[in-house]
Amino acid sequence: MRYLLSLLLVSGLLASSALAQGKKEKNPEEEATENTFAPDTSDIFLVDPATQVPLTVNLEAEEEEEKEEKKSKKKKKRKKNVFYDIKTKKGFARSASGGTDIIETFFYLKLFEMPDPYVRDVYWYDTKRKQIRTTHNITKSKALILHGPYKKMTVDNEILEEGVFYKGTKHGRWTKYNKKDILLDKEKYTRGWPRESEITYYDGDARQTPPEAVPVEHGEKEGYYFYFHPSGRIAVEGEYRQDRKVGIWTEFYDYDRRPKKQIKYTDDPYDEETRPYTMKEWSPENQVVYDYKKSQ
Repeated sequence: MRYLLSLLLVSGLLASSALAQGKKEKNPEEEATENTFAPDTSDIFLVDPATQVPLTVNLEAEEEEEKEEKKSKKKKKRKKNVFYDIKTKKGFARSASGGTDIIETFFYLKLFEMPDPYVRDVYWYDTKRKQIRTTHNITKSKALILHGPYKKMTVDNEILEEGVFYKGTKHGRWTKYNKKDILLDKEKYTRGWPRESEITYYDGDARQTPPEAVPVEHGEKEGYYFYFHPSGRIAVEGEYRQDRKVGIWTEFYDYDRRPKKQIKYTDDPYDEETRPYTMKEWSPENQVVYDYKKSQ
């Protein structure tokens, strides 16, 4: 099955710009951009150099494609520990919660692969802490990227949560139960994006670069938000929690991933008092033209 690589990957453009910047000497007068949530993707993704076309993903198309693939493979015997045609190994973790011993069974990639940087919630097993974590700050030497079926249960085999991971992201249907086997929650994902997520395109063609990706979960905006220039480069990025903008939101010029403006929102979605403010602004030549800290 042909899988489209995550949502709106403009990675090739990011990669080439990062390489070009690496060859330039740093100007000491230029100030670095404040850290935002998104990691550098320049060493993760590349596009076909012959086309330079950013890859995109269509949630409905992905779901239909998977259904067709499952039908075609029904008569074939699935290889052990192979999911989505990728080899994995099985693992488990044990912990305690509320006085109850909890067991998690999972599969992980035999060969390390960095999870999609556009998805907020990624999952990996920390071999040092001996627990599953959900952070983008991944240390390759101690990380096992989850991929395949997952179950969380009590020692009495009462299932508390189950689903499937795809390269560190939730995929397909996920369900949660309480200790009395009552269904608490049921969600559907496509490579880490809640199925309710809103994707719009410049010309309505799912094969073309989309202008906007809005993460939606349970009817509220929840997760990383992206707006794109027609070229495919990121124009705006930020994070939603509980339907509100939080943290640092960054606007970019349409070349070299050069920052244009950073706006700081409260980190607490329930904070009604704190108002957003502009932290920094840059000229097209990457010179700082406004700095909130220096203006105080």
